Amino acid sequence: MNIKTILTLILFIIPLNVYGNFLKLNTPAKQVILYDHELKKVLFEKNSNDFMKPASMAKIMTAYIVFDRLQEGSLNLDDTFVVSKNAWQKGGSRTFLKLNSEVTISDLLRGLIVQSGNDAAIVLAEGIAGSEEDFAIQMNQYANSLEMKNTHFTNSTGWPHEDLKTTAYDLIILTEALINNFPKLYKLFVEKEFTFNNIRQPNRNPLLIGRYKVPGADGLKTGHTNESGYGLIGSVVRKNRRITLVINGLNSMKQRGKESKRLIELAFRETYTLRVFQNNEVLSTANVWLGDKSKINLMAEKPLKVLVNRSSLRMIKTTILWNDPVKAPIKTGQKVGVINIKIPGTDTLELNLVSKDNVNELGPIDKIKSAINYLIFGGDIN
Repeated sequence: MNIKTILTLILFIIPLNVYGNFLKLNTPAKQVILYDHELKKVLFEKNSNDFMKPASMAKIMTAYIVFDRLQEGSLNLDDTFVVSKNAWQKGGSRTFLKLNSEVTISDLLRGLIVQSGNDAAIVLAEGIAGSEEDFAIQMNQYANSLEMKNTHFTNSTGWPHEDLKTTAYDLIILTEALINNFPKLYKLFVEKEFTFNNIRQPNRNPLLIGRYKVPGADGLKTGHTNESGYGLIGSVVRKNRRITLVINGLNSMKQRGKESKRLIELAFRETYTLRVFQNNEVLSTANVWLGDKSKINLMAEKPLKVLVNRSSLRMIKTTILWNDPVKAPIKTGQKVGVINIKIPGTDTLELNLVSKDNVNELGPIDKIKSAINYLIFGGDIN
């Protein structure tokens, strides 16, 4: 029996087990992370595990908790909470809620998400937990359950506090969980404006509206304090591929919008997901020894997804190897060889090569005839 080596392909790919930045770039931001949701890969990071102040990006956890209560049924969008003096008099960005008024969860969520209203965040916190302090305890419980190991919340708004802290990496964890766990409610983040109390306010996310608008953007949240600088969590979907950006520590709204757009566009332009061995396509055929079929079709055991990085192209060689002929009986999905993907400077990727067909073993007399035929004439053995 001989070893067959076929299917030599030149592909421009990088294996999934390569760690580090796929994108090589500079950015003025203090903390950055770009994340591919499908492959669960960090495309680029800068100081993503350094402590930072989230500012209003902390409101994503407030939204997460409200979403969770809505999904489990303990809250409904039509339920109302009363606007306390504590919420009404809070400074910063506001929904302009009226003191002692009753506001629906639906309106409070839009005030929180679209307008970044501190008053809306506090009303939600007090309505759920009784006080903002007790709500912060719940925020940290949720953070712990999500394994946001470097995060500590002190309030529902992201208002400056010496103990408030998170990391860009932890905010990616939170964002991915929110998108995955609450797909219907997540659509609130794409709303471009909200009018309450006859006051219309646009969404503050520069990726959604204005000169820095990005096609496919559907969330999430901006943040700014003097201590943290200007930050943003933005998520974009194109052709079923989602990339999320967390950026912080910029000097102005203009710089935040411009840099966020630049990094998102770079991520989509310079990286993409290459899918190979899809749909059980036939890669080659093999001869069969002593079976009721003379040949079998060969395919990869499973599809492979790899991340392309155009700034780090590598020419690689893909080969298929098996012992030919393959002895019957053969079951569909049975391993008959291997697929090797050789990447210069890295370990070789290996996938199982399997049969796409089922082949029964010949009976004793037919085995003899087939063996004699192969020995005399070679080639096909049936």
